[in-house]
Amino acid sequence: MFTVNHTRPATGAGRISKVETLSLGTSWRDFSYVRITTSEGLSGVGEITHPYRGVETCALARGMAERHLIGADPFDTEEIWLRMYQGDFLRGGDVGGIVVSGVDQALHDIQGKYLGVPVYRLIGGACRDEVPVYANGWYTGARTPERFAELARETVARGYSALKLDPFGAGSGELSRSERRLSIDLIAAVREAVGPEVELFVEGHARFVVHEAVKIAEALEPYDIGWFEEPLPWTHITRYPDVRARTSIPISGGEHFHNRYEYAPLFENNAVNIVQPDLSMVGGYTEMRKIAALAEMHSMVVAPHNSNSPFCTTATVHAAAATPNFKILETFDSLLEPYVFEALRGCLPIRNGRAPLPTAPGIGIELDDDVFAEHPPTGGFWNMFVPGWELRNR
Repeated sequence: MFTVNHTRPATGAGRISKVETLSLGTSWRDFSYVRITTSEGLSGVGEITHPYRGVETCALARGMAERHLIGADPFDTEEIWLRMYQGDFLRGGDVGGIVVSGVDQALHDIQGKYLGVPVYRLIGGACRDEVPVYANGWYTGARTPERFAELARETVARGYSALKLDPFGAGSGELSRSERRLSIDLIAAVREAVGPEVELFVEGHARFVVHEAVKIAEALEPYDIGWFEEPLPWTHITRYPDVRARTSIPISGGEHFHNRYEYAPLFENNAVNIVQPDLSMVGGYTEMRKIAALAEMHSMVVAPHNSNSPFCTTATVHAAAATPNFKILETFDSLLEPYVFEALRGCLPIRNGRAPLPTAPGIGIELDDDVFAEHPPTGGFWNMFVPGWELRNR
């Protein structure tokens, strides 16, 4: 199982013959991709963006090619997934999980192109006619109620009916009284600015100890919050139920986990109400389907995390379309430079806070190598545990 089988008959799509990586620099972060080509000339793309370790994900993808991909049939997704995961023996953590995810996306892209159907047709078909999304990253600038309210109104005016924000600055562990008041005042100002019909999600970024998370949740109760995301570090997953028991606000999380095995403690502890797998971190389509099914079995809904590029947005729309217990998808797309969409030709448009069902075969996006060459990676880094991180100007 851990060696490519060259004797088994391959499909007409051919065998994997080449694996490339490309990276694109932006003001948000460097976006990275793997492109897989078959002996029949078909190619598929997957996203392997890591916030700060793009060099490592690209290097591992090329290494995986030699060990596990060259000569394989791109339709053997389950076997290839297992070969990458177990065949490297040490599994790979976040970098390994991202590479497995991107390769799995690229294989599904090839399959859809070969069969002439969008990827969502390969993973269950459509459960809905369009996919609702929410805006994140819109709250750049001064951390004041007035500024957050202004930006929230502008974002809603662009058609979004759901917003997410982290109001907590550089807070970690416990907040001072003044910092806690400011954080809640920011939420109050946004709620007043957008009215009662707009959904608000609050991001905790796994920052707090239990009693602080409970204080914050209690203070958020009047503002009709859709979820409180990652209130605790995942090193304290067994304490998540203590927060859930003290609030009516749904608790969400799961973006940090890279496969069903890492997700197991989340389900075993009933840690959240809403699971948030990231298609480019959790193991691609092959693994996201399994996690969504486990979530459904535990009476949980799925709200995919997506802080990556518009490629990941479009790729995740396929997964969302085919997931019965899907809730809403995250996006940063509206904040990116126009050349990003030139580099990623075929991204789905987002209008009035919704994405349409894809119609192109595969994922539907092709990379423009010339635009990538014009915008090389920058290696930028911003630390969300230092004051002013929300300015995103580092």
